[in-house]
Amino acid sequence: MKKALYLLLSLLLVVSAAAFAAGKTETAAPSAQAAGPVTLTVWCWDPTFNIYAMNEAAKIYNVDHPDVKINVVETPWADLQQKLITSLSAKATENLPDIILMQDNAIQKNIMTYPDAFVALNGKLDLSQFAQFKVDVGTVDGKHYGVPFDNGATGTFIRRDLIEQAGLKVSDFTDITWERFIELGKIVKQKTGVAMISTVANEPDFPMLMLQSAGTWMFDANGKAYIKDNPVLKEALRITKEMVESGVCILVPDWNAYIATLNNGTVASTINGCWISGSIQAEKSQSGKWAVTNTPRFAKIASSVNYSSQGGSGWMVMANSKHPDVAIDFLAKTFAGSVKLYETILPSSGAIATWLPAAKSPVYGQPIEFFGGQKIYEDLVSYAGKVPNVKYGVFNYEARDAIARALSEVMQGTNIDTALATAQKNVEFLMSE
Repeated sequence: MKKALYLLLSLLLVVSAAAFAAGKTETAAPSAQAAGPVTLTVWCWDPTFNIYAMNEAAKIYNVDHPDVKINVVETPWADLQQKLITSLSAKATENLPDIILMQDNAIQKNIMTYPDAFVALNGKLDLSQFAQFKVDVGTVDGKHYGVPFDNGATGTFIRRDLIEQAGLKVSDFTDITWERFIELGKIVKQKTGVAMISTVANEPDFPMLMLQSAGTWMFDANGKAYIKDNPVLKEALRITKEMVESGVCILVPDWNAYIATLNNGTVASTINGCWISGSIQAEKSQSGKWAVTNTPRFAKIASSVNYSSQGGSGWMVMANSKHPDVAIDFLAKTFAGSVKLYETILPSSGAIATWLPAAKSPVYGQPIEFFGGQKIYEDLVSYAGKVPNVKYGVFNYEARDAIARALSEVMQGTNIDTALATAQKNVEFLMSE
């Protein structure tokens, strides 16, 4: 009897050991798979800025991780946002990438609408090394979802050669009001035949950066729509209309046409986020002809300063990724861990870091030949420290679209108060749904 019991126990031990071994094999499989060839797909836009930066990050990561391929798919921001919403709404995530780039002013809304779509990064990489305001943009309920990327500090990028033909200097455009900018733009147009600036028709880029320069936005401190009774917004639409009607600003149909105006000499300047310097520098024949100064301010708004922000974005890991740990490790060792990466991408793309260790690099103090030897990155970092903070709000894009429609109506002759009142009603309706 004892012998039989012994044999039975021995048999059970053998079976248990086999089952344990099988269990260990199943558990280890994902690690073995992740250690082999892996492709991470990334969606982002702008070949001379974001796509360039991501490809350079891939080169750095591949030195120690040659089996990881980064597949960058150029996806314009509007298309990216639409594809993301469509896929997540339909719960059809199989075609989504592993990593996406998301504009700062859209992050909060997307996370709150689709809380399970993105990987929380708490404890998985060190976000304490980033500027706090950029970390806050990607934080919801104490969970951090975004790896901050570029700084959106604005500057006035000027063709020095063209304004000098009009008898002006870069210093004439420094610390000025929008009214003075229009006056100078008229002089440039009269003397050279070249318009001062361009913008995409029916896009509210100017009003948005004007708002932030005054430390206000389209929502009040309680998150309510602040549009029809917003004196800053009213002044922003008035000035934008005046720039267009005076011929100082020309309207173009889309982004590509806008970039073309900078590269082919159609305009003498642009006012945009510092990331635009990459697109400007793409036209090598204009090397030495450009300069940078700060942004115009309102004359009639006491809170307005000569500094603002336009854009800014962060990298996010999608929950549908088959290799989220690899994606996080990639971001941790590049955008959140490589001074070399930022030193590589800064000179040609203007990707001013919000990762603090990179901002201490001596590269920031180097004169840039394309901008006539000006140390533009020192200047732009200085501008960034003076930009008023605003809260974009959950319904930022809905409000932005409403302002775009209002601006279009104003350009066609509608009274500004009427257009903004309609925009207020539309936003309040969307917020109530």
